[in-house]
Amino acid sequence: MVHLVYCDNKEKVLDKILSGKKTMLIRGAAGRKIPHSRVFKEDILYFMEKGSKKITAKSIVKEVQNYAKLKEEEISDILESNQNKLALSPSQKKRWHKKCLCLVEFHNLEEIEPLDFEHQGNMDDWLIIEKIEDALVGTSIPYNYDKSKLK
Repeated sequence: MVHLVYCDNKEKVLDKILSGKKTMLIRGAAGRKIPHSRVFKEDILYFMEKGSKKITAKSIVKEVQNYAKLKEEEISDILESNQNKLALSPSQKKRWHKKCLCLVEFHNLEEIEPLDFEHQGNMDDWLIIEKIEDALVGTSIPYNYDKSKLK
């Protein structure tokens, strides 16, 4: 599967990824929200800075950790034990202090020729699609959540 990941521009997430300081993504919520349990080893990640409409990098999923129904101390332990890969700021640690977490480690990062992203109104900050062309200007298809359903 292919995943398109929006990177927080205020926290300079894409800059941290491109510099090699960040090699793991995190998403969290009160319940199992995208991409929890829907991203797997060897899947392809594409990255774009939120608000830019340009996809500028890609990588391969190395490892995935899915957690649910975490207790407060477990959340803190998971964030701390992965901090060297997550490179979270204090405000991000607070933001991602959630009962359900999905941690996605990636490798083989490469910058790519920028691709023009076609934004659609119903999109989250993590899209699961069949191929990257499904989200590009000129070749996009209407986004639905079929690929995002739990199997």
